[in-house]
Amino acid sequence: MNVLRGIKWPYALIALLAVAAIAVGALRPQLITPAASSKKKPGATDKIKQDPPPTLFSDAQIAAIGKKADDQRARADALFAQWKRAHGTTRDDKAFAAWAAQQIPAPPAAAQRTAELHQVQQLAKTRTAAGKKAATWLELHGKKDIWKLYLQDQRDMVPAAQGTAEKAELKAALKLAKTISDQVAAKDKQPAPYVLDTTLRPDKHIKPGAKGPYSYPSSHAARSAAVIYLTALSPHRAADYRWMQDEVLYSRLYMAGHVPSDITAGTLLGDLAGDYELAVSGR
Repeated sequence: MNVLRGIKWPYALIALLAVAAIAVGALRPQLITPAASSKKKPGATDKIKQDPPPTLFSDAQIAAIGKKADDQRARADALFAQWKRAHGTTRDDKAFAAWAAQQIPAPPAAAQRTAELHQVQQLAKTRTAAGKKAATWLELHGKKDIWKLYLQDQRDMVPAAQGTAEKAELKAALKLAKTISDQVAAKDKQPAPYVLDTTLRPDKHIKPGAKGPYSYPSSHAARSAAVIYLTALSPHRAADYRWMQDEVLYSRLYMAGHVPSDITAGTLLGDLAGDYELAVSGR
């Protein structure tokens, strides 16, 4: 079954490579020494090859949070236009990070956040074994791996130098989004839902009275920078990228990592970071 709808080739290729790797390892174990295997960390393709995706969430499940994320797109474009008029397309990551952090709305009032927590608590009651498996995979690979895998698909069809540049640009966009997200989270100090209600994630082993981890804005959502960048490279696959983004976002609600306002703030931030990387890289 093709789980990653828009990327048939990686899923099929991953399965073939996984089988081949097992066969080669069994027949010729002498080719892989401990020293050799420790020299290079596995890349995104290798990680997902070793941990193929399970069945993910349905379109109906992810539709609502996807709509909330999509609503941030026009807002981000309008805000970035202001930055571009003032600063042009010269790279200045430090100044942009400070500016972008100021564009993220203040966290919602306590009453709204409490209402959002109740939504997450209700969602938690619907969890299934399959849903937990999907959410765990998306949480693990949804920050970087899946976006790098999508880019690898693009790189196979362009000259090597161009592919290397695109890889560096995507990496820069993801890093910048994380940096800004971490800065805002440290300033606003909004505890994650599973910190406020430890029964939501007993596996996290949160100590009584803990203040963090903080969840506003969502760092997974901030990786929408990748969606903006990848869409610019391959516009005809925009729907695939948005679909995967929505899967990641829904997983964060499903497992109580975030409430909806965390997601929308993170998406706005990521869209801004994506717009910035496209501008300064001349795309």
